[in-house]
Amino acid sequence: MQAKFNQTIIELARGDITEESTDAVVNAANSRLAGGAGVDGAIHRAGGPAIMAECRQIGGCPTGQAVITTGGNLKARYVIHTVGPVYQGGTHNEAGLLAAAYTNSLKLAAKKGLQSISFPAISCGTYGYPLQEAAHLALKSCVEFVRENTQIQIIRHVLFDQKIYNFFSGELRKLI
Repeated sequence: MQAKFNQTIIELARGDITEESTDAVVNAANSRLAGGAGVDGAIHRAGGPAIMAECRQIGGCPTGQAVITTGGNLKARYVIHTVGPVYQGGTHNEAGLLAAAYTNSLKLAAKKGLQSISFPAISCGTYGYPLQEAAHLALKSCVEFVRENTQIQIIRHVLFDQKIYNFFSGELRKLI
């Protein structure tokens, strides 16, 4: 499923983010940039040691922010590491931090001159973010960004399973 906003295509796909050939893939990282489970572990395993070597040099990334490294052995040239919030009932600025994770990843991609980017469903796994709200914030943040920025031509949301895909497609339909 896809929709065009301004000059950017926002696309939803089921799949494995480590197989993406966009200019950058986004890693749902932890604040220590130490690798981990889920998307984070998969990207580090597929991308090889070059990604971790750069992460160690960077040292860390606060929640809601983003940093960039090589793509290592991935098809994507770069990995943008962003840290989404751990969901704590919605009373600890989780919505603002999740929106910032998407927006700051897009800003970093645009600053680097990239034209395509693939996102996972940030904070939806181990961090426990409710899927409908996470999908809404992810897509709303992307649409707001492309309304004022035209550098990025393709934003893909690569979703691991059908359940997550269904939440994202429902939210995208509301924005079209």
